[in-house]
Amino acid sequence: MMNAAITICYLLAGIGFIVGLRMLGKTQSARKGNWVSALGMLAAVLGAFLAIVRDSGAEFSFGNVVWIVVGVVLGGVIGAVTARMVKMTAMPEMVALFNGFGGIASLLVAAATVVWLGGNAGGHFSAATLFLAMLIGGITFTGSLVAFGKLAEKLPSKPILYSGQNVVNALVMLLVVVAGVCYTIWPDQWWIFLVVSLISLYFGVAVVIPIGGADMPVVISLLNSYSGLAACAAGFAVNNTLLIITGGLVGASGIILTRIMCKAMNRSLANVLFSGFGSGSGGSGAAAAGGSQGTAKSMTPEDAYYILEAAQSVVIVPGYGMAVAQAQHAVRELAEQLEANGCEVKFAIHPVAGRMPGHMNVLLAEANVPYEQLVEMDDINPVMATMDVAIVLGANDVVNPAAREEESSPIYGMPVINVDEARTVFVLKRSMRSGFAGIENPLFFKDNTSMIFGDAKATIEAMVAEFKE
Repeated sequence: MMNAAITICYLLAGIGFIVGLRMLGKTQSARKGNWVSALGMLAAVLGAFLAIVRDSGAEFSFGNVVWIVVGVVLGGVIGAVTARMVKMTAMPEMVALFNGFGGIASLLVAAATVVWLGGNAGGHFSAATLFLAMLIGGITFTGSLVAFGKLAEKLPSKPILYSGQNVVNALVMLLVVVAGVCYTIWPDQWWIFLVVSLISLYFGVAVVIPIGGADMPVVISLLNSYSGLAACAAGFAVNNTLLIITGGLVGASGIILTRIMCKAMNRSLANVLFSGFGSGSGGSGAAAAGGSQGTAKSMTPEDAYYILEAAQSVVIVPGYGMAVAQAQHAVRELAEQLEANGCEVKFAIHPVAGRMPGHMNVLLAEANVPYEQLVEMDDINPVMATMDVAIVLGANDVVNPAAREEESSPIYGMPVINVDEARTVFVLKRSMRSGFAGIENPLFFKDNTSMIFGDAKATIEAMVAEFKE
């Protein structure tokens, strides 16, 4: 009876995860998909609890139950409070931390299993899976903490490089591989497990610090995949089918997303991880404004209103600046005013806009912007020349024409949204500073571009006020 109940719980959990993941692929069903996945996790926790009761047998005690309940309640409270309190601008950092927590959980499961087995991992296959769970989990944990620091600007967003860095990392990786083979052959040598667990924590830092802040969306999706692979390995180690399925789903989806992000930047994963992209110095506001590219023109929101009032088509390109200003609701109101004035409005979304995959989609969905108005980069670029106005809202690198025009640019060849082809371009920024990639943007000096300086939310609200008056 107990075995049947556990099987049912695990089956429901697996179905919930697969169906929920499928529903998360579409904006219309994403919210329900989140609930379906959460119910799947509830079934998984219940199944794991029943499995503990079954396996404990005569050694079962309610003291163990208390600890399990305390852990579940404490984790639930922390998760609920965090989800309520976190700002949308801090969502990328939160995702990075979640990836890290998943990694350290797998490491602790592997370590607890080794301790429970008295330092002997058992068979060779068990030793190999425990080693992988520990190694990938440790890398994911500290790597995610570094990603968090870069996203939260508590660490320098530029790559941290030193001479011979890739060689050192390669030697460390070779040492880890040799240690893994040795531990698999001699699973009773538990000290190897302990030493490599410490190395894995170092290695997580070592592989992320050389990556610039502009590549953090790719890093987040890759670390997400790592956390799934670590969980999958832990599932093999503790013989838990559901953990294997769940880890496989997360690992596979993370790898697919990573590939999509790399394709969006026209770069290989190896280039992201090892190139040190963004290590050059970006232009300051003063340097940019007075540089050889020309002089940027500025405009007030009131002047921009007259152009918008006569426009028949407007495309809005959101970026991280919209998240910082929390301007998504004001942007939706501006779009409504434009539509009421007979204008067609579209939102052009670049795959790596913001600081995590889908960042802009989440913000616009929060503001109830109709999904039908969201247009992908490949669909908007062919018709950009027909658009009367393009409003760049805090985006920078994803609209940089240097990716098409300057072969010497670090981002040359990266697909960007060609806003410079629109008849008129408004760029809403606080200053002339470069973007997260640390390179200047020639768009600011184009003849059809006008800069509107100031807080993005206040600027948009001023435009809305002009329409209402």
